[in-house]
Amino acid sequence: MYEPFHRTTDDMLRERPAPAATVGVIGWLRTNLFAGWINTALTLVTLYILWLAIPSFIGWAFIDAQLAGNDRFACTGDGACWAWLDQRINQFLYGFYPSEETWRVNIAFVLLFPALAPWLMENVPGDRYLRWFSVAYPVIATILLVGGFGLEVVQTDKFGGFMLNLTVGLAGIVLSLPIGIVLALGRQSRLPLIRWFSIIFIEAVRGVPLITLLFVSNIILPIFLPPDMALDSVIRVIVMVTAFASAYMAEVIRGGLQAIPKGQYEAAQAMGLNYSKAMRLIILPQALKISIPGIVNTFIGLFKDTTLVIVIGLFDILGIANAMVSNPDWLGLSTETYVVVALFFFSVCFSMSRYSIRLERRLDTDKR
Repeated sequence: MYEPFHRTTDDMLRERPAPAATVGVIGWLRTNLFAGWINTALTLVTLYILWLAIPSFIGWAFIDAQLAGNDRFACTGDGACWAWLDQRINQFLYGFYPSEETWRVNIAFVLLFPALAPWLMENVPGDRYLRWFSVAYPVIATILLVGGFGLEVVQTDKFGGFMLNLTVGLAGIVLSLPIGIVLALGRQSRLPLIRWFSIIFIEAVRGVPLITLLFVSNIILPIFLPPDMALDSVIRVIVMVTAFASAYMAEVIRGGLQAIPKGQYEAAQAMGLNYSKAMRLIILPQALKISIPGIVNTFIGLFKDTTLVIVIGLFDILGIANAMVSNPDWLGLSTETYVVVALFFFSVCFSMSRYSIRLERRLDTDKR
C-alpha cells in the first residue's frame, strides 16, 4: 500500500551562507567601489591620484618638516615649517586673552562636554542633574571667560582665535534652534500679527548677507542707542549671528512641519490635546526628526560664518592666521598656516556631520 511521503524538518534544505562576493570586505568593495565600469574607472583614477598625493604630503608635512626656530629663516629645508606653532599656537587658540588666565578658557571648554552630554547622548549617568548643569552652564562659562566673582575681568576685545569662533558659534547654535522653532510656528499661526511679524523677520534677515548685519551691529546700531549706552562687540556679533541663523532655521523647520501628514494633526485633536501639547508631544518631534539634515547643515554654515567677525575688528582664528602670514618673521608660511586653520574647522564640522548621521539612524523608526 502506498504511504505518502512526509518531509520532516531535518529533510528541509538548510539555509546557505550568502555568496562571499556579496558580504564582508569583498561585498563592500563591489557595492561601493566597483559597481559597474564607471565606478571602477573612477575608483582607479582616485587611487592613482591618492598614490601621487599622499606620499608627497606626508613627506612635506612630517618627514622633511622642521619644528624648531625663531622665525621663517630658521627653516631651510623643502618641507613644512612648523616652527611658528611653538610661538603662535596660543594666539591661534586664545587670541589676545591674558596668558596667565587661559586656564579659565580651558575649564570652560572642559565643562562644555558634561553640559552637552545629556542632550546629545542616551543613558548618561546622572543625566537629571547634568540637565540642570546644562541650564547653568552659560552663566558659569560667562563668569569664567569675562570674569567677576573674584576673577580678574577680561574685556571681550581680548577674545580671539579659535576660542572666539567656538564662543560665537556655540552661542548661535544653542540660541538659533529654539528661536527658529518659534518663528516657524509663528509663520503658520492663525493670528495675523504673529504671522506677519514672523514672515517679515524671516524674509528681511534672509534677504541680506550676514556681513551686512555685522556692519549694521557695529556701525549703525550704536547711532540709535543713548550716548552713555554701549553694547559689547561680541554680544552684538552673537545677536546678529543668532538672528541670521534663526531665519534659516525657521525655514528648515517649516519644511519639516509641512511634511507631517494631516492625519497627525487630526489624531492629536481626536485625543483631546490642545495646541501646545499636540506640538510638543506629536508634531514637533516628527518635524525635527525630518529636519535633522537641514538643521545640522545650518549649524555647520553658522560655525563657518563666524570667520566674518574680522570685518568688525575681531580676530578669530582666520584673522589671527592672516595677521601672522603678514608678519615679516613668518612671511611665506601661508600654506602651513591655512592647513592648521582648515584642520580646526574640519574637525568641528565633520564631528557635527557624523553625529547627525548617527542621530538619524537612532531615530529612524520608520524601517523597524
